[in-house]
Amino acid sequence: MSNIIQRYGLLSFIALLAIWLPIEAFAHGVDESTRAFLLQNTGVQIIPFLYIGAKHMVTGYDHLLFLVGVLFFLYRSRDVLLYVSMFTLGHSLTLLFGVISDIQVNAYLIDAIIGLSVVYKGFDNLGGFNRLFGKSPNAKLAVLIFGLFHGFGLATKLQEFQLPDDGLITNLIAFNVGVELGQFTALAFILLVINFWRKHSSFTRFATNTNCLLMSAGFMLVGFQLTGYFIN
Repeated sequence: MSNIIQRYGLLSFIALLAIWLPIEAFAHGVDESTRAFLLQNTGVQIIPFLYIGAKHMVTGYDHLLFLVGVLFFLYRSRDVLLYVSMFTLGHSLTLLFGVISDIQVNAYLIDAIIGLSVVYKGFDNLGGFNRLFGKSPNAKLAVLIFGLFHGFGLATKLQEFQLPDDGLITNLIAFNVGVELGQFTALAFILLVINFWRKHSSFTRFATNTNCLLMSAGFMLVGFQLTGYFIN
């Protein structure tokens, strides 16, 4: 029984990765009902954009994998709040600025960089930078910078639908608030799993394996996106 409990943390994270890494189509994907709404949208639509933003974050496993890496070794609530705030600031700025200013960025390349952010965090958690260079990048600054790229990833999807100017800013704010609500929901689940796992010795024993899985998932995302870039 104790062995089953000890392995629970690792299995939970493997399940988490499996849920969010089924096929490329779900990466920043837009389902048909959402696509139809965005194509036909006119005027201010606060509630629908709140819902779309929340759903997009909950199903945006590339964002969530990065957050798993960020939170993995954070033990204090103050640190969790700080890092999540840096990430939120980053992706909120580029989401709003990218759409309003109509900054065109190749979606495949942006999503490949987002995949690299997952690789970076797993590698950093493994102490890879310290071993290779004797020093790790500034973690807070890295989270902010990658947050900027994650925001551009969100912006590229909305730009595909050429949203009308009527109510655009209000709808974007609603979408961003929805993203934060979805992020909060996902974070609550992730923190529950991590905190439960930390109570068992398997957390320390399988921490390396888990972060290797994060890196593998990140490399898979990079491969998917670069393949899409060169094919299309």
